[in-house]
Amino acid sequence: MVSLLRSDTQLNQHSYYEASASRPMPWPLLQTDVQADVVVVGAGYSGLSAAIELTQRGYRVVVLEADRVCSGASGRNGGQTIVGFASGQGPFEQQLGAARARHVWEMSLEAIDLIDQRIAQFDIDCDRVHGYLYVADSARKARALEAEMQSLERDYGFATEWAQGADVQNHIGSAQYLACAFEKRSGHLHPLKYGLGLARAAASLGVQIFENSAVTALDRGATVTAHTALGLVRARFAVLAGNCTLPAHGPLVAPELTARAMPVGTYIIGTAPLGPERAAALLPQNPAVCDNNFVLDYFRMSADWRMLFGGRVSYTASTPRRLQQVMAQRMAAVFPALQDVPVDYVWGGFVDISMNRAPDFGRLGSNIYYLQGFSGHGVALTGLAGQLVAQAVAGEAERFDVFGALKHRNFPGGALFRTPTLVLGTLYHRLRDHF
Repeated sequence: MVSLLRSDTQLNQHSYYEASASRPMPWPLLQTDVQADVVVVGAGYSGLSAAIELTQRGYRVVVLEADRVCSGASGRNGGQTIVGFASGQGPFEQQLGAARARHVWEMSLEAIDLIDQRIAQFDIDCDRVHGYLYVADSARKARALEAEMQSLERDYGFATEWAQGADVQNHIGSAQYLACAFEKRSGHLHPLKYGLGLARAAASLGVQIFENSAVTALDRGATVTAHTALGLVRARFAVLAGNCTLPAHGPLVAPELTARAMPVGTYIIGTAPLGPERAAALLPQNPAVCDNNFVLDYFRMSADWRMLFGGRVSYTASTPRRLQQVMAQRMAAVFPALQDVPVDYVWGGFVDISMNRAPDFGRLGSNIYYLQGFSGHGVALTGLAGQLVAQAVAGEAERFDVFGALKHRNFPGGALFRTPTLVLGTLYHRLRDHF
């Protein structure tokens, strides 16, 4: 696990996001003993969001980051701000019932609004765009997509613009797709610029942020003590917001959670700039795009008109071979006109998934909260998660507990066999998608 994430740190030196954002000077290393009301482990979206919300409620907050702010999934993802959940509404309907499933859906819409509120409140320049396109590349997938969109409109009042056949070309300049659905609630942004903006906002409110300060041990009790190599933080509450990267830089701080989430590699290439006219021929409404295959492709234009094309999911402990060539081939299959366009950037890393692809929020004891399992929908949901956990710390846990009531299963196979088991399961779904 450690070598896996270190290799991806090296890979991310070629990230378009790192090249196009301006990082501030590093935040300090924790080298002393600090007292706080809440210690937050992880300076990604969920941790920074929780810190902002808690500080606005009057709590003294310390954030401990093992690497740099948004060095994990928050700073290198596809930048897609998506309504709903990777799991769909099924787990919520089946486990929680129709009324609470609708409540959860409405909170996912709030998550989108919260992004725009924070961008406005803290003046975050992050290339925000509204517009999202769901696409299907086979007749079977088209039927599944249409049924899903009809269900969302019927049960949740969420309407999309449906197109199939030749009309798909009005939304995307590709012959790959047989059907699509367009909506303007979801969209995209520059994820690292957004995350760095959240960090600046948190610091401006009085949050103490420490980088390169991995938590090596977490003492539990009425007072929580988070130890790092050179210091410690004592607090009344802790929020674990590191997702699958928590074990990457030291001992596990919550080993009972590891079997409920899996790190999954996903990778992105960025082309040379295409220019606005060529970009508009490919994506006329400038949406973020994602297909509905089990092993999916997702893509969008950057603010300087590069195609950012992602996918190539990996469950193994190494970066895929010939990554740039394979990703370029996947892109050319969707957009043959781009087969000769130079690739300027290639990067990637890990997101965490839960067994049912629904977010996994809960408590360890009475004063340690955890947020994990965003499963590829984290750009929006992490902000909501930070808000919900702050409410729960303040004694207003009703909304947090809706998610906490969702039952999650461990990945099968134990520590030794769960990765091979997942690889076999994914191979099965790849074959279904293909045939």
